[in-house]
Amino acid sequence: MSKFHHILTKSVITAATCTLLLSPIHSRAAEQLTTYQYDTDKALHVELLGRYTSGAGIDEGGTEIVAYDPKSHHAFSVNGSAKALDIIDLSVLEKGEQNIPRVKQITLADLGVEASDVTSVAIHPDGGYIAVAAPAKEKVDHGYVVFLSTDGAYLSHVQVGSLPDMLTFTKDGSKVLVANEGEPNDAYTVNPEGSVSIIDVSADPKSINGEAVTNVRFADDIINEDVRMVHAESTAQQNLEPEYIVVDDHDQYAYVALQENNAIAKLDIDSKQIVAVKSLGYKDYSSEQNKLDSSNKDEAINIRNWPVLSMYMPDGMATYSVNGKSYILTANEGDAQDYDGFSEEARVGDLAANYDLNADLFEGYSQEELDQMVTNGLFEDEQLGRLTTTTSAPMNQEGKYEAIYGYGARSFSIWDANTLEQTYDSGADFEEITKNVYSEAHFNASNTENEFDNRSDDKGPEPETVTVANIQGGNYAFIGLERIGGIMIYDISNPENPSFNRYFSSRIFTDEEEVTSASGDVAPEGLTFIPADESPTGQNILLAAHEVSGTIAAYQIGIEVTDPVDEEKPPVDNDNNTDTGNNNENEEEIPDKTPTEPVNDSKDPTVKEPENEPKPEAEANTDEKPQDESVQKNTSDTKYELATNKIDTDSNEEKTEGNKLPNTATMNSNLLLIGSLIIAIGFIFALRKHKTNQN
Repeated sequence: MSKFHHILTKSVITAATCTLLLSPIHSRAAEQLTTYQYDTDKALHVELLGRYTSGAGIDEGGTEIVAYDPKSHHAFSVNGSAKALDIIDLSVLEKGEQNIPRVKQITLADLGVEASDVTSVAIHPDGGYIAVAAPAKEKVDHGYVVFLSTDGAYLSHVQVGSLPDMLTFTKDGSKVLVANEGEPNDAYTVNPEGSVSIIDVSADPKSINGEAVTNVRFADDIINEDVRMVHAESTAQQNLEPEYIVVDDHDQYAYVALQENNAIAKLDIDSKQIVAVKSLGYKDYSSEQNKLDSSNKDEAINIRNWPVLSMYMPDGMATYSVNGKSYILTANEGDAQDYDGFSEEARVGDLAANYDLNADLFEGYSQEELDQMVTNGLFEDEQLGRLTTTTSAPMNQEGKYEAIYGYGARSFSIWDANTLEQTYDSGADFEEITKNVYSEAHFNASNTENEFDNRSDDKGPEPETVTVANIQGGNYAFIGLERIGGIMIYDISNPENPSFNRYFSSRIFTDEEEVTSASGDVAPEGLTFIPADESPTGQNILLAAHEVSGTIAAYQIGIEVTDPVDEEKPPVDNDNNTDTGNNNENEEEIPDKTPTEPVNDSKDPTVKEPENEPKPEAEANTDEKPQDESVQKNTSDTKYELATNKIDTDSNEEKTEGNKLPNTATMNSNLLLIGSLIIAIGFIFALRKHKTNQN
C-alpha cells in the first residue's frame, strides 16, 4: 500500500506541474495580435478580447459600421453581405468568452421600406432606439432612414435624399443628420444631387414622419471656386457627393466630407444651411516630410519624395475639442469616380505625353531637377508610371497637366473647425511604420491578397476610418488602415503636435496567396469606442468592424480606469503644451534587431526585422515637419518594440507603470488550473494522513 501511495503522489504532482507548464499564458485571441511602438512606457495597452464572425464570405462586407447600446451591451452591425443589420451580444466578454454571438438579424423586409441595402447605423445618445440608413432599390432615387427599437422592432421611417450613406445623431439627441451621397447610375445617365438631410427626432420615434425632414441643398455662392468638380457636364450640386458627417461638441455645426471633391462642407445646424464648402488642397510629395512608395513594379520598398500633388479626399471623420476649440480629424483615403459611362482613373505612364511639369507648383524641386527626372525615366513603371491618377485635373492653356495628381494622402489630418485650415498631417508615418512592421514580406499588401507591395501604386495603406477617445486624461485618435489592415493610435492632446503611440493589428498573414477565413481581422471599415463606464467589462473597448473578413474585433484599450496613472501620459512642456519626452532633433534610434515571428501560424520565413530604419518623427517642433527623417531618436530615451503573435507580458506590460488590464479572455481558465492544483495538493495530503494513521 505504501508503494501505491508513493506512485500515486508522484503521478499527481507530475500531472499538476505539467498542466501548469504546458498551459498557454494567452488566449487564442491574444495570440493573434501584432503590436508595434517606439516607447513602451507611453504606448497604450492593447489586448484582443474576442471576435464576432458574421459568416459572410471574404470581401462580401459582412461587417461594416457598428453602433453600441450601453444599456443592453448589444452592438448593431451593418452586414453588407446579407443586406441586413446584425444585433450582437457583447456581454459575453465579461465572462471571458471570445466568440461574440449574434442575437438577431434585421433584414430589408423587416425595415418596412423598399430598400436595396443598409449603409449606416447610429444609436440615440440616450439609448432606446436606433436609426438605420437604407438606400432605395434604385440608388439614384430618394432613400430612407428607418427607426427601430434596440430589439430590432420597426418604429417609423422617413424619406431622405439619394443614396443615404452615413448618418449620426446630434449630441443632444434632438436631430439625425444624414449624408446623402447622390452617386450617378453606372451608365452615368442619371446623376442626382448630393445633399444633407436634417431629421427632427424630438418627438416619439414612433410618430416621426416626413414633416420632420429638411433636405439641405448646396447653394452655388458658398462653394469655393477651387473645389474639385469631377464631371464637367454635371452641375456643382450633382458633382458634390457627401460621404460622412460629424457634429461638434456644441451641436452648432456639422462637417460633411465631400470625398470625391476633396472638400469639407460646414453646416449650420440651427439655420439648416450649408455655410461653406472648402477645398482641402493638395499634399505636396516633393516636401521633405511627405514621402510615398509610388510603384508596385520596382520590387522594393522605396519611400521617397516625388513630384506628386495628391488630394486628401477623406472618408471617415471625427471631431474633438481642446480648450473649448473644435477640431476635425480626417482619414485621408482617396477615391475616384469610376463608372461604365464615365471614369476619371488613369495611370501616369499612360498620360506621359500630356505632362508639362511646372516647378512653381512644387516646394522641393527646381525646373532643372524636374526636367532631369523626366529624362531619367520618371514616367516608367518602376518610378511614377504605375501611380493611379486622374484625368479630371487642372490643365494649362496648352492642355497639359503641370503636375502629377494622386488620390488620397496616406495619412490622417487635423483641421481647425472654424477656418478649415490644416493644423497637422501625419506625413509619411503610416508607410514608414508599416515598413518597419512588415518589411519585404507584406509591406503595402492589399486587403484581399498577401502579396508584397501590391498597393504602392494605388493609395498605399489607405486610411479609412478614425475615431477619438479620452483615455487616462489624454485625447487619442484611432485610425484604421483599410488595405494593410491594423489600427494606428496617436496622442492628439495637442492638435498641432500629435505623437504616434502604437500600431496594432489582428490580421494574420498566412502562406496563402489570397486572404482566407484564417486571416483574422482584415480591412477595418468602422471604429466604435466604448468608454469603461459603458463597457460590459468595466474597461475601455474599441470595436473594429472589418469589411473583408466580415468580423468585428473587440480590443481592450488602456490601463484600468479605476486607478489612472500619470506616468502613462507623455510629459508636457507647460510653455508650449507640446510633448517633450521624445523631441531631441539630433538623436538617432536603433531598432531592436531581435528576430520575431510573423503574424502567422506557419511562420513565413520572408518576414524580417528592419535594419536601423529611421522612424517617422511625430513629435518634432512646429518649425520642422513631424515626419522629417532628419529628426531621429536616441536609444537612451526611447524604446523600440515589435511584438508578433502574442502580447509579450514580460517585455511589454511589465514595463508600463500602473495597474494593468486583466486578461479576461484567459482568467477563467487560469482560475480552473489553480483550483485543480489545490485539489491535487489536498488529495496528496489526504493520502499522507491516511498512511500515517495506518502506521
